[in-house]
Amino acid sequence: MISFFFATLGSLFSVVNPFGAVPMYLTLTNDYSARERSNTAQRTALYFMMILIVFFFAGTVILSFFGISLNALRIAGGLIIVNSGYGLLNSKAERRRISHEIEEEAQAKEDISFTPMAMPMLSGPGSISLLIGLSAADLGWENSLLIVGVVAVMALLVFVTLHYAPVLFRLLGRAGLSALSRIMGFLVMAIGIQLLVGGIVSLVGDIWPQVELSRK
Repeated sequence: MISFFFATLGSLFSVVNPFGAVPMYLTLTNDYSARERSNTAQRTALYFMMILIVFFFAGTVILSFFGISLNALRIAGGLIIVNSGYGLLNSKAERRRISHEIEEEAQAKEDISFTPMAMPMLSGPGSISLLIGLSAADLGWENSLLIVGVVAVMALLVFVTLHYAPVLFRLLGRAGLSALSRIMGFLVMAIGIQLLVGGIVSLVGDIWPQVELSRK
């Protein structure tokens, strides 16, 4: 169970990559006081946790409502995560940002914690599809509680990263954050490929007996 906890946490941390949100967070909170920035980091982490937990527990309902199979979700989620990891690996961390129009709107808002920070910057399609896939895998209540714990720990890591974002930026600079993003990108691509291959193998395994029966 401990290995499952840390494996899931590592996968979620790599996909979320809070370091990649540091430059945008500093830009949007440029005129904030230290207290305002800390409060924004707290709310962002809280909203982030709530969003992922809701999608985790509503995963099977969402799949059933739209008629999406688990294999299709794994393949689609794998493609999204691979694409995200490829962007990070090619040092496109700066492009992991919201559109120019949404950025202007966010700068005019009093509270940026829910949008754009918690969603879509941190809890994006990759992390949501990863959790929905785990939800649909029917892991049992013990592992489900562990995943909730993983999300809570991840929210704490998000808070710490955003709270100390100015310090991280001074210590690492854009070059250091870009290097971290490249490392995360490699891990994210590996996670995406694993999901993609797992979905394809499972899909072929489901279809192949029907093909064999049709030949007889």
